[in-house]
Amino acid sequence: MSSPDLPPPQPATQRLDAAVAAAAGVSRAHAQRLIAGGWVTVNGDLAVARDKGRFVTAADAVAVRAGFDTVKPQPDLPLAVVQRGPGWVVLDKPAGQHVHPLRPGETGTLLNAAAGRFAQLAGPQPVGREGGLRSGVVHRLDADTSGALVLALDAAWWDRLREGFAQHRVHKVYRALVAGHPPATGRADLPMAVTRHRRARVQVVDPAHPDARATGLSWRVLETAPRAARVQITLETGFLHQIRVALAHLGHPVLGDRAYGGAVADAAPRQMLHAWKLGGEGLGAECAECAECPEPEDMARAWRAMASG
Repeated sequence: MSSPDLPPPQPATQRLDAAVAAAAGVSRAHAQRLIAGGWVTVNGDLAVARDKGRFVTAADAVAVRAGFDTVKPQPDLPLAVVQRGPGWVVLDKPAGQHVHPLRPGETGTLLNAAAGRFAQLAGPQPVGREGGLRSGVVHRLDADTSGALVLALDAAWWDRLREGFAQHRVHKVYRALVAGHPPATGRADLPMAVTRHRRARVQVVDPAHPDARATGLSWRVLETAPRAARVQITLETGFLHQIRVALAHLGHPVLGDRAYGGAVADAAPRQMLHAWKLGGEGLGAECAECAECPEPEDMARAWRAMASG
């Protein structure tokens, strides 16, 4: 995507990141990434990350370099399409793959593969309001979590899906292998907060914590093994690492989860968490429970190992 020199910032004096965000139609966070990535100049000089809070005026020439944040299509990357809707597509993300690039030129992500199939995701006008490197991305899965993920294919559906997730009209059901034997059914309504950003760390906190967010999920046990259980989780809110944090807090961490205490073994080399189903009226009346991604072979293999003792 290319941009001419941006129009004069409004008001007359404004932070650089706010000026770039307003004029380019992206979020403040995305504008900061553009600045840090070397895509913004002020009066012909390249801006750097620390310039995000610099004040500019109408007399300053603020410009964004052509071609910023365009996703590189990779049509040769495998892409498992589960369901296609009027303005969205549900994909089965493999474990170990990131959802979208974090910097220009990065490849190998699910979005690179999707852009190779759906050209609008790599077009000059990104789908959605988060920028080209997140074109069409409505929600995310951790790199080591597999399963159902929906991408928007046009701007109207991006807005509609974001609203659907925010209002809990898009339903997500997960499968996990966990340590020990949780109760056959249960709920976890826990206040959580991000307590570290790099690498991200989430904790259960006091409800009075300034960053506390209410989270909710329910589960039922599908099967048990001598030292583990296979569980199904219905997610009621969407918060970073929510399932992993809640289960660890309850004493039953996801197997293979290095960050939150799940035992790592040959049978569970990655976190055994899978987004099994995705649907709901947020995807349209015809898609109450449209997308189901079978549990991947590595989870099935891990469960067989656990079940055999």
